[in-house]
Amino acid sequence: MAELGSKGVTAGKIASNVQKKLTRAQEKVLQKLGKADETKDEQFEQCVQNFNKQLSEGTRLQKDLRTYLASVKAMHEASKKLTECLQEVYEPDWPGRDDTNKIAENNDLLWTDFHQKLVDQALLTMDTYLGQFPDIKSRIAKRGRKLVDYDSARHHFEALQTAKKKDETKIAKAEEELVKAQKVFEEMNVDLQEELPSLWNSRVGFYVNTFQSIAGLEENFHKEMSKLNQNLHDVLLGLDKQYSGNAFPVKAQPRKKTKLFARLRKKMSSDSTPAKANKSPSPPPDGSPITSPETKTVNHELEPSTLEAPGASIPKSPSQSSLPAVVVETFPATVNGTVEGGTSSERADMPPGFLFKVQAMHDYTATDSDELQLKAGDVVLVIPFENPEEQDEGWLMGVKESDWIQHKELDQCRGVFPENFTERVQ
Repeated sequence: MAELGSKGVTAGKIASNVQKKLTRAQEKVLQKLGKADETKDEQFEQCVQNFNKQLSEGTRLQKDLRTYLASVKAMHEASKKLTECLQEVYEPDWPGRDDTNKIAENNDLLWTDFHQKLVDQALLTMDTYLGQFPDIKSRIAKRGRKLVDYDSARHHFEALQTAKKKDETKIAKAEEELVKAQKVFEEMNVDLQEELPSLWNSRVGFYVNTFQSIAGLEENFHKEMSKLNQNLHDVLLGLDKQYSGNAFPVKAQPRKKTKLFARLRKKMSSDSTPAKANKSPSPPPDGSPITSPETKTVNHELEPSTLEAPGASIPKSPSQSSLPAVVVETFPATVNGTVEGGTSSERADMPPGFLFKVQAMHDYTATDSDELQLKAGDVVLVIPFENPEEQDEGWLMGVKESDWIQHKELDQCRGVFPENFTERVQ
């Protein structure tokens, strides 16, 4: 019988809850249709908006903090692998081997300590801070339901009072239900009205403490890591001094194609033979100008000393004073076949076809007559190859800025140089 009684109570509770849900649903429909007024509290609604904003910001901060911690852990693993690599390549007879091992060990301890303190002082605090939101969110929702119950009870009581045929028993019962609903609602409302503003104001102190903790931990971590890095630097400096004769050189990419100026000299040498000279055209007896289909052909293999600025004419020899000047055609400047500049980018103080400036980061000793000799700090004005096919990968054509300012001549100053010895500055 007790079991049945228990089931009866449970069934009654369920029925009561179902009835409450139906009543609330009906009340909300009437309020939306404007057939029933709704109790409003703008101050509380503002508190709820602040609560939702605070929850959203806190959730995002928690997510980003977890991402940050994952990154710290990944950096720890990467740093550990790097120091392990150093330990493996550090040969037993090299000075400072024990020091490098100790540095690697302390490096690992620093990362581990940093990660753990971030968890304890930031992430766990973050979790505690957000832990209070679910309960308050549930109470806000419950307060909303109790407000609907209160409005429903109020409307029911008012309807009975204004009915033509009054039933005092029903009115009394309705009044009793109204008082009860109002009491439950007001108790929840008062508590939340006190808690929500307090929770909203607490966000300032929480953010301050959280980011101060992270900043302080980072500062100490980097300070200690800086000391370790300085120790490692000193150890490797000692190793470098002992093996200073085996410094690792910066090398240029090999040039696979025919040397540009060597090819030009060979061409000019073959063109200057007597047999070639006999083939030079002479003016017709009547003094009419010589015409040749080769006049408009751009010869990229002419000796650089014979080339002039774009659009200039080749000077006439004394024996050809009656001949018209041969105009050398120009094309847009290219690097690796790509148009980089042109007439619009040329300036009066720069060499023809000027593309950009680079600065030498290392000394470079020229290995051929067509290469530039560079010292660290030299500024080079990069210009295009007259024939893009002459350009080797990793090499640029240019003239040192100091030579250009002094001579304003490309013929004797320009040359090729390895790109990886320089850094673009303009």
